[in-house]
Amino acid sequence: MNWSAAGAALLALAVMLGAFGAHGLKGKLDAYSIGIYEKAVFYHFIHALGLLVVPVLARLDAIKPGQALLVCALLAAGILIFSGSLYLLAILGMRWLGAITPLGGLSFIAAWIALAWALARH
Repeated sequence: MNWSAAGAALLALAVMLGAFGAHGLKGKLDAYSIGIYEKAVFYHFIHALGLLVVPVLARLDAIKPGQALLVCALLAAGILIFSGSLYLLAILGMRWLGAITPLGGLSFIAAWIALAWALARH
């Protein structure tokens, strides 16, 4: 999979979802839900940048391709689970989704630890 391309596409999606939240959801969500939505966009954006950069580290031989694959898979899973659950929680008000969100956070943490480990060991 071309993770840099996926990262670029996810960055475009983050911008679109951010604009949708700022304009399309204006006046439709309470302050709490807007805060949740904004947090989803922020984490989506930051970790999509990671997807854009990590494959470059592999191409520069700073980490091994298999390590980049692991980090990218964890980042993508985190975006889907963490940000995805927060988007749905904010828009649909399904509070039970809040129980899923930490799994995405753990995926983000695991990705960054795996990257740190790979960079330190290479």
